[in-house]
Amino acid sequence: MIHSMTGFAVQNREVGSHTLHLELRSVNSRYLDLAFRIADELRQAEPALRERIGARLNRGKVECRLNLQEGESAPRSLALNAGLAARLADAQDAVQAHFADARPLSVAEILRWPGMLADDSLGFDEMQPVILELVVAALEDLVASRRREGEKLAAMIRERVVRMRALVAAGAPRMPEIVAEYQERLTARLRDAVASLDEDRIRQEVALFAQRIDVAEELSRLSTHLDEVERILETGGAAGKRLDFLMQELNREANTLASKSAATDMTAIAMEFKVLIEQMREQVQNIE
Repeated sequence: MIHSMTGFAVQNREVGSHTLHLELRSVNSRYLDLAFRIADELRQAEPALRERIGARLNRGKVECRLNLQEGESAPRSLALNAGLAARLADAQDAVQAHFADARPLSVAEILRWPGMLADDSLGFDEMQPVILELVVAALEDLVASRRREGEKLAAMIRERVVRMRALVAAGAPRMPEIVAEYQERLTARLRDAVASLDEDRIRQEVALFAQRIDVAEELSRLSTHLDEVERILETGGAAGKRLDFLMQELNREANTLASKSAATDMTAIAMEFKVLIEQMREQVQNIE
């Protein structure tokens, strides 16, 4: 299926008294461009996140945000290291036995003692498996979001293709008539302008100019390019670059059609072609 490069996904997981929050946002880009906004305590997760996102997505500017939120209903608890406190008390008694005037440790000094307090903060090793689960789930949501948007883009492009086919069908039968009318007008002008030319020379000049205004080949190539657009839409996958190339080719043929036009109705067809192509091109920029 056709995927857009625009999408959004968010996932949360509770780990102890904390919540891991992961957010993915993507917009269009020529290549896969990854940007990370990760809390310092989770920075080690970036290589794994980069690997998994890169394995799932082909194009787009993707921003990944990952942070750890402390639960409001479960404030952080502090636990005293009882063994260390007992050893510190024994050490204090031993010091005071030798130095009777030694001042006892204050509560604040004891609490600031390295290793005295243990809190319920999570280590990265505990959070890493949950982070990997988060990114897998978030990628599923992001891809689904991009797929839904891609379906809308594909439907819009198909509508324009149908209209362009109708224009080709309307223009192709007119070409023999347009060429014949142009030949008659040009023959009359040549006779009036150069009375000395013989009929063979006039016919040669008329045939030469008629070839220059014949756009049957351009209409045929337009049909071929439209066939390829529809084939790519049906095939799906990473189709953005191929569709972008086809928009350039369609525009090239439409320009030639406009420049060679010798009738107002063909000029109108060429102009409508260019409008439809530009509408498609704008949407193609968002396709992965």
